[in-house]
Amino acid sequence: MNAMNMAKTAYAATRNTVRTPRGVEYEAFARITYRLKSSAEEGRAGFGKLAQAIHENRRLWTLLAADVAAKDNALPPDLRARIFYLSEFTNQHSRKVLKDPAEAGVLVEINTAIMRGLKQKAEAA
Repeated sequence: MNAMNMAKTAYAATRNTVRTPRGVEYEAFARITYRLKSSAEEGRAGFGKLAQAIHENRRLWTLLAADVAAKDNALPPDLRARIFYLSEFTNQHSRKVLKDPAEAGVLVEINTAIMRGLKQKAEAA
């Protein structure tokens, strides 16, 4: 390997995009939503994958609920309450989806709506 290639390789790792907290949230939602949708489309054959995706989705929503419940959260109280409600709904509906994988579309729709909101906020900033 010549010196030029070594220099390119050494600095390649520093070219990573800086991620904002909103960008990290969007990416987490996108990854999990993709897993929910693709595994639900497989029907019963994808039930194991669906159960794992639901578990990841619940963890994400639990983190969001804890964040909006914190006293020092800067979001408006109304938005915090709506996010907390969605977390509760997602948790309850997830139990139902595990009984009938065809109902996973509701979870995908909720996550997609959140992703749209995150993207709009990022574009406005």
